[in-house]
Amino acid sequence: MCNLYSQTKAAEGIRAAAKAMIDKTGNLPYLPGIFPDYMAPVVRNGTGGRELVMARWGLPSPAFALQGKNADGGVTNVRNTASPHWRRWLDTDNRCLVPFTSFCEPNQADGSKVNTWFAFDDTRPQAFFAGVWVPQWTSVRKVKEGESTNNLFAFLTTDANAEVKAVHPKAMPAILTTDEELDIWLHAPWAEAQHLQRPLPDGSLTVVKTGPKKDDVNEDQIAEALPPQAELF
Repeated sequence: MCNLYSQTKAAEGIRAAAKAMIDKTGNLPYLPGIFPDYMAPVVRNGTGGRELVMARWGLPSPAFALQGKNADGGVTNVRNTASPHWRRWLDTDNRCLVPFTSFCEPNQADGSKVNTWFAFDDTRPQAFFAGVWVPQWTSVRKVKEGESTNNLFAFLTTDANAEVKAVHPKAMPAILTTDEELDIWLHAPWAEAQHLQRPLPDGSLTVVKTGPKKDDVNEDQIAEALPPQAELF
């Protein structure tokens, strides 16, 4: 499961890549580490075209998962799209694009659980997960927070391709790679759109960082620009 990703490009880059007509995010923050229950941008279908909005990561959990609990932190990844719980939110009204520049999987293959960050290449081009969103859902996300109403989102996962499988054998996010795929995901009937829940071809991804909990590109650039530390005598 992917429970950590980054979005380090500006809102202008997301809008251009997704052809989003309306930006409702305000001043979109720099997001080098997006964790479950964080607010993050999504692109959804709106009455005036595609909209860039903020939503909270984690869809409503199935009833069986909430037994004995007094809060619902949400489900971050959706795999079984045949489940009635998820099927009700798979029409175009509830599909969205989840912008990302890299995503992280803990290394489970060697047992180290070292954070491993994947992107299309070292420049971390703007990309999108195949997402699902639910508007104005009222629930208790955290006990100390009490009841709140939020726009919620998650993204689909699928089998891992070769690069991700070397680190996390079970799954990877479902990633959309072309303008046509973005259009299909947002507008096509589910019978067509469901085929986008598939792994990327082997060789599509690059490991861009290992170790930290954030893929902080700005921090990397600053570190590279600093002169070598003077030797002390």
